Amino acid sequence: MVQLYNLHPFGSQQVVPCKLEPERFCGGGPDALFVAAGCKVEAFAVAGQELCQPRCAFSTLGRVLRLAYSEAGDYLVAIEEKNQATFLRAYVNWRSKRTENSRVCIRMVGHNVEAPFQETFRDQMSIVEMPLSETPLCISCCPVKGDLLVGCTNKLVLFSLKYQIINEEFPVLDFERSLIIHIHNITPVEISFCVGYVAVMSDLEVLILKLESNPKNGESVHHHPHKPNSPVTQAEGTSNETLQLESDDFVICQKPMELLGKNSEQSGISVTLESTGLDDEKIKYFHVQHLLYRRFTPDISSYVLSDDIKLHSLQLLPIYQTDSLTSERKNLSQEKELLSLFCFFSLPHVGYLYLVVKSVELMSVYQYPEKSQQAVLTPQFLHVITSNNLQCFTVRCSAAAAREEDPYVDSTLKACPPVSMDVCALRIQLFIGLKAICHFKNHIILLTKADPEAIPERREAPRRLLKGTSVKLKTPPVAEAGWNLYIVNTISPVQLYKEMVDYSNTYKTAKTQSCIHLLSEAHLLVRAALMDASQLEPGEKAELLEAFKESCGHLGDCYSRLDTQYSHLALPYYKMSGLSMAEVLARVDWAVEDGSQNYERGLIFYISHSLYENLDEELSEMKLVCGFILEPRLLIQQKKEQMFPTELAVHLKETQPGLLVASVLGLQKNNKIGIEEADSFFKVLCGKDGDTIPQLLVDFWEAQLIACLPDVLLQELFFKLTSQYIWRLSKRQPPDTIPLRTSKDLINACSHYGLIYPWVNVLITSDSLADKNYTEDLSKLQSLICGPSFDIASVVPFLEPLSEDTVAGLSVQVLCRTRLKEYEQCIDTLLERCPQAVIPYANHELKDENRTLWWKKLLPELCQRIKCGGEKYQLYLSSLKETLSVVAVELELRDFLNVLPEDGTAAFFLPYLLYCSRKKSLT
Repeated sequence: MVQLYNLHPFGSQQVVPCKLEPERFCGGGPDALFVAAGCKVEAFAVAGQELCQPRCAFSTLGRVLRLAYSEAGDYLVAIEEKNQATFLRAYVNWRSKRTENSRVCIRMVGHNVEAPFQETFRDQMSIVEMPLSETPLCISCCPVKGDLLVGCTNKLVLFSLKYQIINEEFPVLDFERSLIIHIHNITPVEISFCVGYVAVMSDLEVLILKLESNPKNGESVHHHPHKPNSPVTQAEGTSNETLQLESDDFVICQKPMELLGKNSEQSGISVTLESTGLDDEKIKYFHVQHLLYRRFTPDISSYVLSDDIKLHSLQLLPIYQTDSLTSERKNLSQEKELLSLFCFFSLPHVGYLYLVVKSVELMSVYQYPEKSQQAVLTPQFLHVITSNNLQCFTVRCSAAAAREEDPYVDSTLKACPPVSMDVCALRIQLFIGLKAICHFKNHIILLTKADPEAIPERREAPRRLLKGTSVKLKTPPVAEAGWNLYIVNTISPVQLYKEMVDYSNTYKTAKTQSCIHLLSEAHLLVRAALMDASQLEPGEKAELLEAFKESCGHLGDCYSRLDTQYSHLALPYYKMSGLSMAEVLARVDWAVEDGSQNYERGLIFYISHSLYENLDEELSEMKLVCGFILEPRLLIQQKKEQMFPTELAVHLKETQPGLLVASVLGLQKNNKIGIEEADSFFKVLCGKDGDTIPQLLVDFWEAQLIACLPDVLLQELFFKLTSQYIWRLSKRQPPDTIPLRTSKDLINACSHYGLIYPWVNVLITSDSLADKNYTEDLSKLQSLICGPSFDIASVVPFLEPLSEDTVAGLSVQVLCRTRLKEYEQCIDTLLERCPQAVIPYANHELKDENRTLWWKKLLPELCQRIKCGGEKYQLYLSSLKETLSVVAVELELRDFLNVLPEDGTAAFFLPYLLYCSRKKSLT
């Protein structure tokens, strides 16, 4: 059972002044509501807390069966029925409709609008009729691009939204039927479409597809349908033959099934694409990727097959990149950038929420306390209606999207509540006679209708699961008076967040997971609101950012106070809160009623890591631990003008060497200790004398580079570090203690350490017998040489101890010569010592003005060495082929012929000559 909190997500409500009982309704952008009844659609203005007012009305051909609105393009589309015929029509420029009798332009899809009619189209609504060969059953608009997908029996038809630019100020909307998706063995009841992702739902099946614009293996649009070859799948798959087995006496119920990813191709449902768009269409779909197939089976435990056991509320919910939303509707070229996509669908008593981008996985399962009728998913909530209740559940969309958006989530820097955290119900609100629901912006639209008096049941021919077991079917009740259409406003995220925080205080003293759970829900609520930037009122973002930091502080308090396996999360949440260490420690309740200490390992973890990592933090905070900065004598004692480490410093060296290095760095930064004094301090501390350098002093030098202290001479520091790295490499001497930072840490934290050139890795891995004990020193030395600040000429004289006979010495020597632009000597060295690194080296180094060395140096050298043969013949030959491929691209045919050896085999060089001669025609 889902946990229920008695919170208040719903605020004020008002009645929509409809004239007729609504048959269909939907939101219209941020400020409008459409209501269809009879042969008319009414539009109402909805603005904040103000009363809903009629805006305009327009007639339809007949009764509206389906209604949808697209914010991209700002158009309304409807499936209408008249005289037992159905029509698909789109209503564009509806905001120009002033009165019900205003003129309306009706045009066929694809009709070109000439310039003389531009003023007419500007001031009146247009109706675009889209004829179809088959009856339209359902519709869906892409929220990003505005394309329209229409579901028919055995096919889906895609209409791409087009803009005819008559002038810069007024584009005319139109559609083009660009694609037909032939889909067999499933009849769509509902569909949902979002930037190439297609969800199709029948009564008991859901299929999710992805349309891809890049053809795979030359596959054309008219490709053959996938035919399942698994005997089990063929036996279980839905087919027309199976459906024909149904009769008045039996109903065939198939086994439930869930197929994810590539396995969903085995569902028995074939899908083919037929392109119907123009050749100059910007995006064309060539390939279908199956993502999910889910089939359900009715509960037959009572031997009764109810027509109510059907799926409902299929929805694809996109979440966009933060700050990627367009600020002006006129800028049609900009689009929202998709970050994550979620798919929801529901049975009467349980709902399912899937993540469908990158990987397909079931995120949440919702168990309803009552039979549901309809549901709508938002980035913050899942709203579900039963016959007499409006239910509000939490969702995990923002938790999944946060991990897509920020790779540092789930690290020591940032955290977010897990996607797997149990969902909960925030509110179950009594609402009598609920029939339908929709959602837009911060409004929930509810249709209620009083149940008519009991009417006699009309019996039909019974359907049987087993012989002798009949089923009674009820016809829908006759429409009667007693209806209302409500607009329920959801309260602001900040207001609900504050209520959730207050509610969590009831769990604070219990030291249970309930407090963390509710505060995590509050945190995700704020995250979702910040991601959904289009819904924010002016000034609300600043409020939300403040609430976000506050929620991080609350979660940090919980994880620091509670002794759980996740207590380490105190560190990232406190970091995200923006609180200083002094502020964090001031929040801690250091004692409870019995006088014992009340902090657990979460707080200790935060303190130790914060002091270790935040080297640039305000050093006045250090006094809260030992007062190292304000009182250096805690670390250093002076005897006869010589500095010695204290016992506390010796203790920190063994237990917290990172804290010790950071503290001495802070002393140096605050002019409490000089450069030479600091070096001497670490030598004495580690028991080293003379020229012996302890690893802790090397750690200190590296920390100085990261901190960029102004009084430290950069080249002198480079000299210290490179001398130590070279000495260890030449002596094969490992460090006396484990280094505080790896080469990767230094590259990420310090700009003076550059990314190691890719060909160096090829050179290093060529020697499988290389000593692994000193690879870190080698990587750090290579990284410094590759950095932007290093003076290569000054270090070359000190490289003599590094013999080129070793891979370490060879890589450093070649790196230095490369930085000195001695490319030809480097090529000779690599050809002799490591031929497999020559091409990676040339690809990285021989560019721009050095491009000519490919054919002036590398090509003749390879040809000469191939003539001589030897054990490296195959390596030279492979390198020659790659060199010829590059030279054939760079040179004209005559120049290419001139650089080829005169005594070469013509058949060997012929393919490259042919390519060189044809490349002009290819381009």
